[in-house]
Amino acid sequence: MILSMTGYGKSEAILESGKLVIEFRSVNGKNSDINIKSPFLPKEREMEVRKRIADSLHRGSIDMFITWEPNAADSARAINEELALSYCEKILSLAQKMGGRSASNPDLLLDTVLRMPDVIDTKKSDVITEENWPLVSAAIDEALQRICEYRQKEGEALYRDVTARVAKILELEDEVESYEAERIAAVKEKLLKAVAELGARPDRERFEQELVYYVEKLDINEEKVRLRQHCKYFMDTIDGEEYPGKKLGFIIQEMGREINTTGSKANHASIQKCVVRMKDELEKIREQSMNIL
Repeated sequence: MILSMTGYGKSEAILESGKLVIEFRSVNGKNSDINIKSPFLPKEREMEVRKRIADSLHRGSIDMFITWEPNAADSARAINEELALSYCEKILSLAQKMGGRSASNPDLLLDTVLRMPDVIDTKKSDVITEENWPLVSAAIDEALQRICEYRQKEGEALYRDVTARVAKILELEDEVESYEAERIAAVKEKLLKAVAELGARPDRERFEQELVYYVEKLDINEEKVRLRQHCKYFMDTIDGEEYPGKKLGFIIQEMGREINTTGSKANHASIQKCVVRMKDELEKIREQSMNIL
């Protein structure tokens, strides 16, 4: 079953001094673009973590977030009281100028002040240590497992959607084929009518040769055969390969060429309508396939 490149995974590591929250978010991307957005991960562990992310998620634009929630006692020891009071005075002064009522809600004011920059001074180097690294490492693995599960569920939905649309394109191709005899007869009738209106009397044998040549130029049998082959190749690839995303993109391009050529040769209103509907289905397949790993 295919995997989506869109996913989310979260886990927590409970340490002695607080809680470490690890999150992974990913969206589609041509290659593996890993961004670690945290000051807490030690530099000496970064390459190891990047390799584990790449091995698990393979491709996509991937963001890793590590946030730290210290225990109440540790937070109290780390509060910069002087800076907190300065923030508090500024907020109260601003509230009074604006006619606010912050002073009447001390809990809200305190919560606001504690969220201000550098009020709680946590030493980044003290959060993840050699002693607690096994717990942090296990939490990273858990978060990676959860984002993989998320990607799998998304992949199942993608599979149902794109395969149903490929089947719809094949149905529309069968509908195009049902108009073939009517289209050729209409082209012949149109040409004969044009000659009659001109009052010309062309050589019958030569006229038949030119008519056959003209009709052959409008023949779409090769396009129909190739489009069906591309659709089969699409299904074989999505069913048979572990990470088919990039290859599916190339197959979709080939499917588009055959549909466009069919439209340029159609010369029939009903066939043109089918071609437009096939293009619409193919564009939706293209959009969805960009998320397939």
